[in-house]
Amino acid sequence: MATYTTYNQIGMKEDVSDIITDISPLDTPMFTLMKTEKVSARVFEWQEDAIRSSDADNAIVEGADATIGTLVPTTMRSNTTQIMEESFQVSATADVVATYGRAKETAHQLSKALKAIKKDVEASFVGRAQTAVSGSSSAARKMASLISQISTTVDAGSNATDPLTEAKLLTAGQTAYNNGSDVTTFMVKPADAQIVAGFAGSSGRNREIAQGKTLVNAIDLYVSPYGEYRCVLNRELLSTHALLIDPSMFKTAVLRPFARTLLAKTGDSDKHSIVGEYSCKHMNFADSVMITGLS
Repeated sequence: MATYTTYNQIGMKEDVSDIITDISPLDTPMFTLMKTEKVSARVFEWQEDAIRSSDADNAIVEGADATIGTLVPTTMRSNTTQIMEESFQVSATADVVATYGRAKETAHQLSKALKAIKKDVEASFVGRAQTAVSGSSSAARKMASLISQISTTVDAGSNATDPLTEAKLLTAGQTAYNNGSDVTTFMVKPADAQIVAGFAGSSGRNREIAQGKTLVNAIDLYVSPYGEYRCVLNRELLSTHALLIDPSMFKTAVLRPFARTLLAKTGDSDKHSIVGEYSCKHMNFADSVMITGLS
């Protein structure tokens, strides 16, 4: 007589975990570092100013008449807001059937959409060298990225692409210091974090290794002759760039915060649209420094 096994059995219960695992990276370092500023027009403006260079020969003859200097006007800067959108559609049945890992499909998809569009904002800020696009009734307007709003650059080397070096970081730090910029954050792509970790292993330096089984090979804080820089990794950062910045000089400009709208019903489903209008602002283009041309 044949043995009755589970391969013959009908009506077995499924064993499905009630947890949905998602390892997609969600961090948005630049967006998180920046404060928010409300704007009221799709094109918004701000002004920059500077004091003249110092004059070591500033000396006049006693009783001399005043010498009137030439005044320099402020510099007007502007940027354009960019409309961003993420939409999804869920059938009425999908929202009422019993599911594992979420109570309602719409809520699950809404959570994913909000996280995805936040990553889009980060990429728009630091993932490209985008100049502002005015747009029209048939073309989308686009913001000028933060990378296009930093006027001070240090080239990585003579070749088209070169690896990041500590010398270039020090040059960038000196340049920022001379410009009067109080930079505190060194933002790099993940691959360059390995190079930064190698700075501590250079000849003539000592690394303290605590007693135990933990080996630390990372630099969270780099102390230079020009100040202390916190090292921050950014997956969305343009791969050819590293940024030495003062986060307080950058702002997220919001014309319309992200909001969900339930679109007109055209069938047995619900359409959801998340729309917001954002941009970014670097309060003084001469502040902060980019290292460019990296491999």
